[in-house]
Amino acid sequence: MLTTNHVDGAPNWVDLGTPDVAGAETFYAALFGWTFEAAGEDVGGYGTFRLGGSAVAGGTAVGDEQGPPAWTVYFRSPDADATAQAVRQGGGRVLVEPADVPDRGRTAVFADPAGAAFGIWQPRAGRGLDAVTDVGTLCWTELYTSDPAAAADFYRGVLGWDVSEVPFGGGAYSVVKPPGTPDEHAFGGLVPLGSDPVDDVPYWTPYFEVPDCDVTAARAEELGGKVRLTPEFMEGVGRFAKLADPAGARFAVIASAPPPGG
Repeated sequence: MLTTNHVDGAPNWVDLGTPDVAGAETFYAALFGWTFEAAGEDVGGYGTFRLGGSAVAGGTAVGDEQGPPAWTVYFRSPDADATAQAVRQGGGRVLVEPADVPDRGRTAVFADPAGAAFGIWQPRAGRGLDAVTDVGTLCWTELYTSDPAAAADFYRGVLGWDVSEVPFGGGAYSVVKPPGTPDEHAFGGLVPLGSDPVDDVPYWTPYFEVPDCDVTAARAEELGGKVRLTPEFMEGVGRFAKLADPAGARFAVIASAPPPGG
């Protein structure tokens, strides 16, 4: 599971690129209770979404030339430049070269060989997310990809992950986790394209925890967003839905099932 005890290879940040920062601020405030804190011009107007004072995501303005509105998941790296080199060697692309965020850390954005974008964050003073798995925060990540086995090989080489198969829905589900850890430490899954009715391009989907999936999905539509996949229940997992915000950035929400014995 995700924790704020960030270790190399695990998610430690997530951010939104949108052409309408003010609209996103309004949407996510009403949906999750977030507030938005804009930073100075020295970081290009990048800002932080907060919940109860805790940093739960980032946000920035993007233009058409920078690609469509999207959420990006970031993973912790001990060396951003070495990770960029590993991406190239593994057949991926460097979309944004490693760069310093003054006094905070070093970051870069890549695309894996199938085209799914992801980022890395090499922390200095800025460790990453202050809260995860709580209501209104990041709780899971999922990669939809044309070739899960090839994706597993790529991310092992780039981020050092362990990948294992766990029983799921009468079949198996590939989970990813820090090296040398049990499945309980998994923070994401690998899913083949075609197994999902709405995700038809390679993409890292962030899941945010909510108290009631159906209420959240309905509220997203009221706020101008879109329900891409209506709420579904999965035994042992919970009830989840796939949404898009008014600008089109895709994400998912889940009301997680309580742990066994919980």
